[in-house]
Amino acid sequence: MKEYLCLSLPLRREMMTTVRLATGGVCAVAGLSYDGGEDCKVCVTESLLLLMRRGFTAADVHFTACDRGIDVRVQGTEGSADLALTDEDEIALALLNALAESVSTREAEGCISFVFGSQA
Repeated sequence: MKEYLCLSLPLRREMMTTVRLATGGVCAVAGLSYDGGEDCKVCVTESLLLLMRRGFTAADVHFTACDRGIDVRVQGTEGSADLALTDEDEIALALLNALAESVSTREAEGCISFVFGSQA
């Protein structure tokens, strides 16, 4: 698998535009359609906002090529996932499931990750 980009960032709202721009660039390099790239940007942004609401203060975003198109893993790295899911979190998870080809969430060692692929 080919890794396109790995970002480590503080989870602050002002960082979302930067992450969306980077995501769009990676999607273009990966050959995703315009709509696929837009869906991927929404999924990355929603994942980061979900982590923020859960109590994380930093995250890593990994973009990797795969046979389906592109896999993106968003993982909280500082803070905790001790907060219960809210209605807003449930809506964000439903949006991820609607837009992405595949979505999985996992909690391990105090972090939560989202893995999804988009069709090229």
